[in-house]
Amino acid sequence: MTATADIGLIGLAVMGQNLVLNMNDHGFTVAVFNRTYARTEEFLNGPAKNTNVISSKDLSGFFRALKRPRKVMMMVKAGQPIDDLIEECLPFLEAGDIIIDGGNSLYTDTERRETYLRNKGILYVGAGVSGGEEGARHGPSIMPGGNEEAWPAVKPIFQAIAARADDGLPCCDWVGEGGAGHYVKMVHNGIEYGDMQIIGEAYQLLRTVAGCSLQELHDIFVEWDKTELKSYLIEITSQIFNYMDSDGKPLLDKILDVAGQKGTGKWTGISALEEGIPVTLIVEAVFARCLSSLKEQRIKAATLFPREEKPLKDKKAFIEHVRQALYAAKIISYTQGFMLMQAAAKAFNWHLNYGGIAMLWRNGCIIRSQFLGKIKDAYTNNAALESLLFDPFFADAIRKADKSWREAVSSSVEFGVPIPCLSSALTFFDGLRTKELPANLLQAQRDFFGAHTYERVDSPRGQFFHTNWTGTGGTTSSSTYNI
Repeated sequence: MTATADIGLIGLAVMGQNLVLNMNDHGFTVAVFNRTYARTEEFLNGPAKNTNVISSKDLSGFFRALKRPRKVMMMVKAGQPIDDLIEECLPFLEAGDIIIDGGNSLYTDTERRETYLRNKGILYVGAGVSGGEEGARHGPSIMPGGNEEAWPAVKPIFQAIAARADDGLPCCDWVGEGGAGHYVKMVHNGIEYGDMQIIGEAYQLLRTVAGCSLQELHDIFVEWDKTELKSYLIEITSQIFNYMDSDGKPLLDKILDVAGQKGTGKWTGISALEEGIPVTLIVEAVFARCLSSLKEQRIKAATLFPREEKPLKDKKAFIEHVRQALYAAKIISYTQGFMLMQAAAKAFNWHLNYGGIAMLWRNGCIIRSQFLGKIKDAYTNNAALESLLFDPFFADAIRKADKSWREAVSSSVEFGVPIPCLSSALTFFDGLRTKELPANLLQAQRDFFGAHTYERVDSPRGQFFHTNWTGTGGTTSSSTYNI
């Protein structure tokens, strides 16, 4: 077989198929392989009919079809299947060839695989791909990282098939070393969890407290999509409110209120705990999905502890309070996400371009929104920016939303409506702007029962003290360290 394929793709589920068709549309010849050849035949006789896609029944033929350096993109289930596939591919690879993992792999796995293959002369890329099946077909956001020597070879393909922002730039650029690409995609998904949850909380406030009908909600979200909240998720939510089932009744009312998840939000929370970064909004979004799964318990508790119905004084004003609260919480969500990426970059010695990352999310991905350009501006103005909240644009936006944000949160407490993310975002903001927290008491307690020591306000940072609080505990203290 003559080597004519520009790139090969293994794994013909929906995402894999659509990426192949996208590449074919842009003039690249793609070789494909799927462990079940019947799926390959179905693809060739269906969506890929009359294309230049090349198929093989075995890996040997698949690799013979690839031009050197061979570029192989894996679109298979994360975890052990990736490791197994790499081992199957290695006998057909030589130094300088490139393996790309386009799935949602855990970044630590990508770090490990990149090092392992680097030692064998193989260039490994972990590429986060966002936008779902629609994005894969017509233009996703792509976040590649790993061995940078591979970038010149894969750049023309990835940037050709990626989504384009309004200025024509591709939503794809090199992210960083090791597992950086998959880490950034993981944080993207964490922010996505948060975005979806705060939109859900706004929906519940408007429906439960303000008594809005689905038609009213459709109209409200259409208007919101013309404001600072303009985004893909606001747009599709307005459409969901207006979608009717086959019987002419709203489909949304027939969907069970139990949310699923695939793990990337959880991974973001775990990483936040490991790095000691208070990514409270995303973690609450994950727990909100967990709480939703307790449907039977919620039904029982609703009977035991019924919510008191109360009249709302000013519906129009309340709707605006909710909009402002949603915008403020969205800013906090991104603030926390970028804080986490900064901490991870320091821990893993990655060199991340935070403004550039925001640019990758302007189109093609699920969290694409109007204000990502403002994040780019913030890091352009100050590459060492500690927090988005310290940027003048975002600081001013939070100040303007503050009163409405508090009105929305206090109303949720008064009316008994759960808004874990909108409220935790406000608590994070209040905690960050509080000069003196009760952690001094916490440190005193730790020293009292465990001799864990404390620092003093009248001594240099890094100097630790222990007090014999009871007079019987002695002067020996435990070693001082932070997780």
